[in-house]
Amino acid sequence: MPRLPRLELPGIPLHVTQRGVNRGAIFLDDDDRHHFHHLLHGACRKHAVQVHAFVLMDNHFHLLLTSPQPGSLSATMRAVGQNYVQAFNYRHARCGTLWQGRFKSCLVDTERYLLTVMRYIELNPVRAAMAASPQGYR
Repeated sequence: MPRLPRLELPGIPLHVTQRGVNRGAIFLDDDDRHHFHHLLHGACRKHAVQVHAFVLMDNHFHLLLTSPQPGSLSATMRAVGQNYVQAFNYRHARCGTLWQGRFKSCLVDTERYLLTVMRYIELNPVRAAMAASPQGYR
């Protein structure tokens, strides 16, 4: 049975997450993160997807994206995901899947929720003890 298309509404942000298989690492070093960022930048430009916030954790990532038309975000994530996994597998002499299933996405339909998601993304490394807390944040 084919998968149903994702709900992508033009101009409505989506909180996108994707995790490594078995919660394994998807970024082993800064070169991996730079390559993913480069692929994301190129795919977002190609498909006119706006990036509002992002964080690349060791075993998952969070993105806050807005697409101009249905299908743009899925095409962006497909391009990033396929190219990143091929490069990651080649670079680290591995094979097989990297992702734990399809990426997850959630509509961000209010301004309050938008600010909540942006704060969550920004503070994710702090909560994981990967970065120091910005002064004034808890």
